[in-house]
Amino acid sequence: MTIYPAIDIRGGRCVRLTQGRADAETVYAQDPAAVAAGFRDAGSEWVHVVDLDGAFAGEPRNLGAVGAIAGLGLKVQFGGGLRTRAAVEGALAMGVARVVIGTRAAESEAFIADLVAAFGGRIAVGIDARNGRVAVKGWVDTTATAALGLARRMDALGVSTLVHTDVATDGMLGGPNFAAHEAMLGAVRARVIVSGGVGRREDVVRLVEAQRTRPNLDGVIVGKALYEGRVVLGDLLAIACARGARD
Repeated sequence: MTIYPAIDIRGGRCVRLTQGRADAETVYAQDPAAVAAGFRDAGSEWVHVVDLDGAFAGEPRNLGAVGAIAGLGLKVQFGGGLRTRAAVEGALAMGVARVVIGTRAAESEAFIADLVAAFGGRIAVGIDARNGRVAVKGWVDTTATAALGLARRMDALGVSTLVHTDVATDGMLGGPNFAAHEAMLGAVRARVIVSGGVGRREDVVRLVEAQRTRPNLDGVIVGKALYEGRVVLGDLLAIACARGARD
């Protein structure tokens, strides 16, 4: 299973938002690339990067910082404001390994189908859910669209990776919404990366063990717990690696 340490960028800085609320921001570092270098040095191959300004504005706003992170040799999974073909192409051209499309996926299946046809596995779809309904535009708006329904449609289009975030648990450190993630994993064939709520190493252990029965559980995104010192990245990577060795 892959551990995806998270970097959320707002105003060029590394921050975390509680439940995605713009008014609940904590700044952890001035230089996101320095944070990413620390993740790399701890042994991570991947980093999950979100342009929060882009998510709110509808177009990427922190590409300089994203490019700096990509230049470190990490595999970058990037989302936030990618709502046009040009924005997607620009992100991929600057070295991003995989882009995550959220809002536009909820708006247009044709848009996603076109991207999958052109870029294959480099396209992931973010399913951000609040009480089972899809949240869009930086989680500001909650739609009437069922998260599981959207996931099934994306799966049918050939999307190979879904990023499932439970908005209510994000940044709360109280543990993931395991029931919601289990429902998502059972609904699709695509690989699923789960996000939201990790607050202790036992949360990751439980997810690693869940992979025995849900092999499409690709990984977990860990953010605030790392910044608050509640978990250690090297330890989480070792947990995930040990499971892979046993299998």
